[in-house]
Amino acid sequence: MEPGVASEDIAGSPEFRHLSSIAGIAVDLRYATSNNFVGRDLYSPFDCAWLHRDAAAALENVVAWLARERPGYTALVLDALRPQRVQEQLWNALEGTGLQMYLANPVRGSIHSYGMALDITLLDEAGVELDMGTGFDDMTELSHPALEEGFLVAGQLTDEQVANRRLLRAGMLGAGFLGINTEWWHFDCGDRELVRATFRRVL
Repeated sequence: MEPGVASEDIAGSPEFRHLSSIAGIAVDLRYATSNNFVGRDLYSPFDCAWLHRDAAAALENVVAWLARERPGYTALVLDALRPQRVQEQLWNALEGTGLQMYLANPVRGSIHSYGMALDITLLDEAGVELDMGTGFDDMTELSHPALEEGFLVAGQLTDEQVANRRLLRAGMLGAGFLGINTEWWHFDCGDRELVRATFRRVL
């Protein structure tokens, strides 16, 4: 395991790239606002608009794919680097709620804390978020990609909502990201165990 790196030090590290260096994306880091399930800004005073350079390169591939497949659509980054200390705050905020299953235990470490995970959605040509059937950080089974076929059959998700999720997944998986079963918006850049074993965690 590589030693960690402080949030304050990543601007000087060649391992990381700022989201502003990635052309063609939109950014709305929800944990830097009050528009999240905790209801407060968890990131200030830290700038968390960063990714590991490997994930940044993969996101550039998503931008290129969208330009080919859905001209006018834009990738909207909802969360990128999430320092370990913020992961601990989120974990503690959900204690006793039964919702901690939606978070990586800080002891083990979230892939977000390595700059190797993205929470992401898509904007249409008018700059409006595509309807994915739930909002970001909706901690219900409707958010689970693994269950969406059943919800489609039951009429709880529409054909359009599922098609929008599949479009997002196609772009992300094609760029080398991996989805998870419980959140349509979350993607890891590569194998999470390999990331934990070989990358530096941001503290």
